[in-house]
Amino acid sequence: MYKVLVLEDDTILSNTLKELLEMEGYEVLRAKNGNQALELSFENSFDLMLLDVNVPYINGFDFLKELRESGDETPAFFITALIDKNSFSRGFDAGCDDYIKKPFDFDELLIRINAKLKIKSHLIKYKDIEYNVKENIVRKNGTAIELQQVDKQILLCFLKNIGKIVDKDSLFELMDKPTDTALRVHISKIKKSFALDITNIRGIGYKLEKI
Repeated sequence: MYKVLVLEDDTILSNTLKELLEMEGYEVLRAKNGNQALELSFENSFDLMLLDVNVPYINGFDFLKELRESGDETPAFFITALIDKNSFSRGFDAGCDDYIKKPFDFDELLIRINAKLKIKSHLIKYKDIEYNVKENIVRKNGTAIELQQVDKQILLCFLKNIGKIVDKDSLFELMDKPTDTALRVHISKIKKSFALDITNIRGIGYKLEKI
């Protein structure tokens, strides 16, 4: 799940962006001012930042410039009503990847976001786990973890359905010799390897809890 920082002091727009992005499967953290945004950027690893410019304390331009000077290369889009050439130039000088003028079309924004993140679309992240689907490698805190292929497939199924119940039949399809006992063994190994909160929904299936 990709994590997005939204820096926006307009509560209605902030709520709207959060709701729409979460519907698309993104995790969204919000800040109302530059100081809050800095704190969140220190505490989290974001995949994308959507930034307004005219926000309290530290404006969007200075916020992004400070991050870039510290070595943070997280993709960043400005979403702002400032449409003059000077502001446009300041945005890219600060290190933004895109500059979107308000009012904007959400579908267009989503296309731009997906286009920017597609280079990492083969990566699935959850807590301290990173699953590189293309290379079929699972890492925890950056260290590759050795797993049987069936365990990787079961883990991947959970990562693609975070917070949703995965029925036993779907998990059985990933196994050569599916039985309830064998499935419990596989899930136990996955939970032990990654300290995951996987809940047994009795008689139905299993669920990987949301962060």
